[in-house]
Amino acid sequence: MNLGVLMALSSALAYGAADFIGGVGSRRHSLWRVVLVGQAAGALLMLMAGLTLPGSPAPSDFAWALLAGVGSATGSIFLFRGLARGRMGLVAPISAVGAALLPVLVGVALGERPSWLVWVGVLAALPGLWLVSRETTSDRPARTRGALLDGATAGAGFGVLFIALAQISDGAGLLPLAANQLVGAILTVVAAVSLGQPWRPSRGVLGWGSASGVLGASGTLAFMVATEATGLGIAGVLASLYPAVTVLLAAGVLGERIGAGQRTGIVICTLAVAILALG
Repeated sequence: MNLGVLMALSSALAYGAADFIGGVGSRRHSLWRVVLVGQAAGALLMLMAGLTLPGSPAPSDFAWALLAGVGSATGSIFLFRGLARGRMGLVAPISAVGAALLPVLVGVALGERPSWLVWVGVLAALPGLWLVSRETTSDRPARTRGALLDGATAGAGFGVLFIALAQISDGAGLLPLAANQLVGAILTVVAAVSLGQPWRPSRGVLGWGSASGVLGASGTLAFMVATEATGLGIAGVLASLYPAVTVLLAAGVLGERIGAGQRTGIVICTLAVAILALG
C-alpha cells in the first residue's frame, strides 16, 4: 500500500471520527456552536503547526484555502444538521457519494488518467458508500426530502473542500490550512447570525467541538498529503469512506445496530480499497 492510499484512508478515519463526535455533540448542543468551536480549534491547531513548520505560500494558495473554507463550513453545517435530526441513514451516504464523485470528475478534467483498475475501484466504492450508511427503517416523505437536501448540500461542500485543498501547492506549508479553518469559522458565525441561531460557545460544547475540530483538521492534513502522493480522484474516493467509520463508531459506542445492507457496504468498500491500492 503506497503512502497516498494510506494517508487517504487516515483522512477517512479522522473525518469519520470527527463526524461521529460532532454529530453526537450536535444532538446535545446547538450544531452552530459545535461547528464554530470545531473550525476555531482546527484553525488554532494549524496556525501553531504552520508557525512551527513554515512554508512558502503564494497568494493563490490562500485563495484556494478560502474556497476550501467555504466548502468545509457548508459540508459541516449541513452534515451535522442531518445527524442532529437523526437522519444519518440518508445524509451520510448522499454526502459521501457527492464528496467522492466531484473530485473524480474534476481530477479527470484537470488531466488525471486513472488506470482501468482504479476506475473499477471507484465504481465499486460508490454503491458501497451508499450501502454502508443506509438505515433499516423507513421515513416520512417530507422528512426524507429534508434529509436528501442536507446530504446533497453537505456532499457538494465536502467535494469543493477536497478539490480546493488539492490545488494548494506542495511547498505552501500549513498556514493556508489555518486560513481554511478560520474562514469556515467566520462563515459559520455569519450564517448563524443571519438565521437567528445561537452560535456563542458554551462551556459544555467546548469538548465536543474541539475534539471534532482537531480530528477534522488532521483529516484535512492527511488528505493534502494523499493528493500529492496519489492524485485527487483516488484520494477523494478513499477519504469519502468516512461514513463507514461513523457507522462503526455508532455501533460500538452507542450500540446502534448495523443492518445487513450496511455490512454488505462495508465489505464492498473494503474490496474497493484493495482494488485502489493495487491500481
